[in-house]
Amino acid sequence: MPNLQPAAVLWDMDGTLIDSEHYWMNSEQQLAKSTGAIWTAEDGMNLIGMSLYDSTRVIKQKLGLSEEPEQIIENLTDSVISQLGTPMPWRPGAIELLLELKSRGIKCALVTMSMRRMALAVADRAGESVFDVVVAGDDVIHGKPHPEAYLKAAELLGVDIRDCIAFEDSVTGLRSAEASEAIAVGIPNIVQLEQKPGRHIWQTLEGVTVDHLIDFYKEQRANDDRK
Repeated sequence: MPNLQPAAVLWDMDGTLIDSEHYWMNSEQQLAKSTGAIWTAEDGMNLIGMSLYDSTRVIKQKLGLSEEPEQIIENLTDSVISQLGTPMPWRPGAIELLLELKSRGIKCALVTMSMRRMALAVADRAGESVFDVVVAGDDVIHGKPHPEAYLKAAELLGVDIRDCIAFEDSVTGLRSAEASEAIAVGIPNIVQLEQKPGRHIWQTLEGVTVDHLIDFYKEQRANDDRK
């Protein structure tokens, strides 16, 4: 018997759950300023959605940094965490939907390329045990757009990835979710997402409820059955 609701909802963090991409870009600019190098807004935009390991290699080369990538990652993560305010900068509708999913018994995972310590800090701010699983950048070998992080989240949750809905805001992240065979939904933030056949783009999560997600899931499963 087919599932009547998604087995789980998988959430990207930066730019999808929380509006933090500008914190990363600010941290990158401050790092460049400290070295006397030039780092443009376009440089920062090009890194959105990449794993920290991949983006740090770009930063290290462009800024001519002597530090090892791991130290650069730690410094950037410290800077971003220090900028997270109270209240947390949740994206519109995100925390409301997340809490409703929890109350309805639908599993949720946080799937991010940020470091685990930052992911756990954000997860804690969402509420105790809201996320059943956290998969972070230092938990995987391959960063987005590789599907490993999403596949690992589904495995840890004990569900079929094809029965999961995944929310993403970046080109790289959306490619990762789509490659995993989750039902991927793009929620544009700083970067525009290309609309193309078979791709789902929602402009916001504001006003989206669990019932909306269930109806959307059923529609996608029905479409699959007709193929």
